Amino acid sequence: MVAEIDYSHQVLTRILPLRDTFASLFFVSIGMLIDPMILIENLGIILGLVMMVMVGKALIIFPIVLRFGYSFRTAVITSLGLNQIGEFSFVLAQVALTLGIIAEKKYLLILGTTAITLVLTPVCLKLSSRFANRLIRLPLLAGYLRQFQAAKEISLPETLQNHVVVAGYGRVGQVLVRMLQNQGHSLLVIDNSEAAITQLRSQGIPYLMGDADSELVLEKAHLETAQALAIALPDPASTRLLVKRALTLAPQLDMVARAHTNNEIEVLTQLGAQEVVQPEFEAALEMGAHLLSSLGETQTTIQSVIRTIRTGRYRSVLPERVTNVGLRALLETTEGLKSLWVTLDPRSSLVRTTLADADVRQLTGATIMEIDRDHQRIHYPTGETRLHAGDRLFVVGDREELGLFEALALNQSPIRLRKSSWVPLTPTSSLVGEMLHPADLLQGQRGIIAIRHQGKLYSFLHKPLQLQPGDWLLLQTGLLQEPTVNQSDNQSGENQAEET
Repeated sequence: MVAEIDYSHQVLTRILPLRDTFASLFFVSIGMLIDPMILIENLGIILGLVMMVMVGKALIIFPIVLRFGYSFRTAVITSLGLNQIGEFSFVLAQVALTLGIIAEKKYLLILGTTAITLVLTPVCLKLSSRFANRLIRLPLLAGYLRQFQAAKEISLPETLQNHVVVAGYGRVGQVLVRMLQNQGHSLLVIDNSEAAITQLRSQGIPYLMGDADSELVLEKAHLETAQALAIALPDPASTRLLVKRALTLAPQLDMVARAHTNNEIEVLTQLGAQEVVQPEFEAALEMGAHLLSSLGETQTTIQSVIRTIRTGRYRSVLPERVTNVGLRALLETTEGLKSLWVTLDPRSSLVRTTLADADVRQLTGATIMEIDRDHQRIHYPTGETRLHAGDRLFVVGDREELGLFEALALNQSPIRLRKSSWVPLTPTSSLVGEMLHPADLLQGQRGIIAIRHQGKLYSFLHKPLQLQPGDWLLLQTGLLQEPTVNQSDNQSGENQAEET
């Protein structure tokens, strides 16, 4: 019912927390239905039923997965991960008890058996990979299992790099994939449609099945080693979340996104997309280019006009009501992102700096979407906008990012604005494996201002953190020299920074 209404995405965003609450309530209530004495008195019967169910379901699922062409290892993991009794059985058992089909003792045995299988399945799933590897190495089975070793490509190698990630395999995504394929670029497509995945699998195109805005899916896409990300999702909310989370994992990632509405052009640009495309406007530009050519305009003039419109993010052709968007529209277009109003402290290092110089998104992960200055609203401020003491700033981001920005704006953060740049840690870096201590960030030692570790940004540490490949370090590249620093110390510091 929710999916059929116009505001389904907004409604689902508000309903999802309730889903988790009701799921917790459901399982707690099931636990309250189970009589411990029944379990103790019939322990042998229940354990027998548990073994029969879990082993029986695994033996049924295992050959089905193999027949679909997946590897032996995948079949083992899948069969051990789906061998529990589903929670819907509680409903069926309750109906059977109410209708008198089963006695109360059998009902309690069913509840106990189902609950135990639900508890044991995560354990089985955790051990399934190790169990499958041991089976593969058995001499008696090795020859037979060799035919199943050519696994269907359902996972990606950890060494995946220099690829282009395309999120969404609809009409726009398919055109992008063909263009990139024709030029010989390495690809990875993310989609949650089984039909799209089947098509990708048949064409031999690497893929990930899942929601592109999911943090777990994005981690597997190796964005930190990707060349670019193209977002062609049909859902505006997912597009916004994907832009935000992708830049959290890979701050320097080149990103092009598709805007669904006029308001989203500025939102996606502010969130960090290097290029935002509005399909209707692009169609109009191509039609306009043809008409101008027919009217005798030169190709140089036509390309100049189109380039001006694109670099201006379509502002010159947007309706006035869109360019003068209000706060309500801004809140609607940032739906799904956490937001905060912060008043800029006069002592903050952000005062009197432009947004381009402050580079707040890189420094904290948060994005300034609006400025309230003397009761005048600056919607979607540009990089040339200068911040003043007392400005009320509307920022979006996750909880940690908003906390970092608030501390910086209120002059409560150890971060100070410097000339800096983000540098990724490669597996061959000499810093991999070293411990980063709280004092290193607090005092700016070793030239490290902040770190992005496993998708999270840290400007201070509560305990030492071990540097790993894929981490991003915000390095101070313009060290402010004290008058007492001599030339040899300066040269030593430059060599150390270069080595880092």
